[in-house]
Amino acid sequence: MSVIATHANRLQGRPRPGIVTSANKASPDRNHRWKVLGIGVAANASFSATFAGIPATAVFLRSGYHLSNGNLGLVLGLLGLGVALSELPWGLLTDRWGDRGVLLTGLGATAAWLLLMALFIVPSMAYVPGVAMLAACLLVTGLLGGSVNGSSGRAIMAWFHEGERGFAMSIRQTAVPLGGGLGALVLPSLASVHGFALVFGLLATLNAVSALFAWRWLHQPPEIDLPGSIAMARPVGPATLRNVEVWRIATGIGLLCFPQVAVLTFASVFLHDFAGMGTLVMSASLAAVQTGAMVMRVWSGRYTDRHGNRRSFLRLCSVSSAAAFAALGLLVLAAATMPGSHAALMPAIAVLLVVAGISVSAWHGVAYTELATLAGASRAGTALGLANSFVFIAFFVVPTAIPGLLLVWSWPGVWLVASVCALTAWPIFLRPA
Repeated sequence: MSVIATHANRLQGRPRPGIVTSANKASPDRNHRWKVLGIGVAANASFSATFAGIPATAVFLRSGYHLSNGNLGLVLGLLGLGVALSELPWGLLTDRWGDRGVLLTGLGATAAWLLLMALFIVPSMAYVPGVAMLAACLLVTGLLGGSVNGSSGRAIMAWFHEGERGFAMSIRQTAVPLGGGLGALVLPSLASVHGFALVFGLLATLNAVSALFAWRWLHQPPEIDLPGSIAMARPVGPATLRNVEVWRIATGIGLLCFPQVAVLTFASVFLHDFAGMGTLVMSASLAAVQTGAMVMRVWSGRYTDRHGNRRSFLRLCSVSSAAAFAALGLLVLAAATMPGSHAALMPAIAVLLVVAGISVSAWHGVAYTELATLAGASRAGTALGLANSFVFIAFFVVPTAIPGLLLVWSWPGVWLVASVCALTAWPIFLRPA
């Protein structure tokens, strides 16, 4: 009888399966979610250093591979097109197979491909790879790297609860400017001094290390298999690709990325060709954009979690970005039409470019959280894959379109068109009826 009483007393202190209590909230399994978030940050930073860092070397890419502006836009655009084509298939596979397998496969394959590029697709005194070869290689890089976003986002949706997901997803999204900022700081100097073998080799190493982290620590939260678990419960409502609101938010995300991609891909060319600035200023400006975006993404995730105003915040980002790019376009127009003011306006133009870049990069975590919440945690891979398909359509369209815009309207036209794109996203983020 005393044994039964002792066992009953022990059971009274043990949390029931499927119930989150103060005791198991702080359990090692519950705290493991921060490791999962760290893996998501590492994975996204590694690939961000690739797709945002390679464009930061645009000036050296152009000279090293003997590219025209049109060819430069093509090869950078195909990197984005590869991601755009693969994001949705990778997202569907993530919802079917799970995030661990997809993330390991994608990161490992990306690392291996970049290593092959470091060995065989670099210019030298004896051999310069052709435009078609370089473009095809960057296309494959994008196809493989498209695995990262949906799989890491679905893992975070599984491990974090509503009320903290916006903050967690925003921290994950800081990985994009973090990786891009590191790429902007390191890769141009590396390309100019040591060539592209070390550029591609460094990127391969970053992706391989992230794959190792995922192999070691990424798994499903234990409460998924417990009775009463809602972490990855099948959501009610239409399937992801039949949900009008999911398509609406994904379209708005894509539109708002057009001006952002213009900064990421051609800001270094703009600062070099129009403003006459050197490598140090180009790298510092792009790094400032990425650093500001990181800070704003973390703050916006926490702020919108507390106030439940994700759509309002997205609308504010659309309007403020449109205003910043319009001001930048008008300032560049003034510098171009009044030669005497050109040198005096250059510092203000560089600062305004950084401000516009931060404004149009501050919303990602909030938008992806809103989208994944609409779809449901178990369908988050597909929804995030759909959104990133639109995002990387921008990474294809924008670099290929900018050289044409430069011929017709020069740099003022590029930034004014960016303003129009940001403003077009504003009505899409209206609250649902």
